Amino acid sequence: MTKAFVSGCAGLTLTISEIDFFRQQDPWGLILFARNIETADQVRALTAAFREAVGREDAPVLVDQEGGRVQRLKPPHWPKYPAPKTYGDLFCRDADGGRRAAWLAGKLIADDLYQVGISVDCLPCLDVRFPDTVDAIGDRAFSQNPDVVAVLGKAMAEGALAGGVLPVIKHIPGHGRARVDSHLELPRVDAPISSLESVDFRPFKALSHVSLGMTAHIVYEGIDPDTAGTQSAKVIQDIIRGEIGFDGCLMSDDISMKALGGSFEDRSGKIIEAGCDIVLHCNGDMKEMIAVAKVVPELEGEARRRCDKALSGFQVPDPEFDRPMAFKEFHSLTGWQGV
Repeated sequence: MTKAFVSGCAGLTLTISEIDFFRQQDPWGLILFARNIETADQVRALTAAFREAVGREDAPVLVDQEGGRVQRLKPPHWPKYPAPKTYGDLFCRDADGGRRAAWLAGKLIADDLYQVGISVDCLPCLDVRFPDTVDAIGDRAFSQNPDVVAVLGKAMAEGALAGGVLPVIKHIPGHGRARVDSHLELPRVDAPISSLESVDFRPFKALSHVSLGMTAHIVYEGIDPDTAGTQSAKVIQDIIRGEIGFDGCLMSDDISMKALGGSFEDRSGKIIEAGCDIVLHCNGDMKEMIAVAKVVPELEGEARRRCDKALSGFQVPDPEFDRPMAFKEFHSLTGWQGV
């Protein structure tokens, strides 16, 4: 039976040990990084091999393809896209143009992914940018205005869906106030909950209907001063499920990141206990993968319902989509020369 985790893999093809692991442990999905991506044919074969191993044609394959610094599929085989801040800057000058550009970006990126069997894109980033936001977020945030973030995040998510790919809202309930990189250490946010509610939570509330979300490895001192949000029942149950109203499939951010301490068994157990549906482990280290698989439960109950509901939301892309014309419009709106 399918287990409540998403795994990475080590290289461009699955090894015999990885195939055996996926067949036996049946993770809900696979996530790809630059180390797994070379050409379209290679990625297409890799995604097919994973689905064959787990025996599920609809098994999700995820990637982080935002544009800017976070882009796993790269030139020369795929276009380069601008960072999300580009659409926020455009929105300040031309609101309709900003919305349209964000939608086109979501659609065009999804078209790239759909063609190679990637079915989930971990975008849009709904974090609100602050003057001291850590560079790990930086221009990944659309704007300093939470309402603009919500508008552009909605447009990008809808573009991704129109392209046949499921979006993931992140990093819920908000990563923008972090001043250190959670890949390297655990950020702490001391803003009162009233400030978080009035700014950080707003884009996530506006997009709480999206079926997939990803947590933030951040301690919110006004909510739970002792535990990272990813592992905090107060953050997940009271804020994400309660205040924000998100009822979709909730996955952790990557547990390979150094923000979380302890063994991988300990990390995974706390995440599930706090109320996350899916543990995300990205680095492809087999020893760590085995440790995660030992602890995570089979996907059942409410977690299974939420995951199944998410996968029922795929849209078939319009076969008449004119990609060259879409790129031409995208160029004209953004002035972007990277595609």
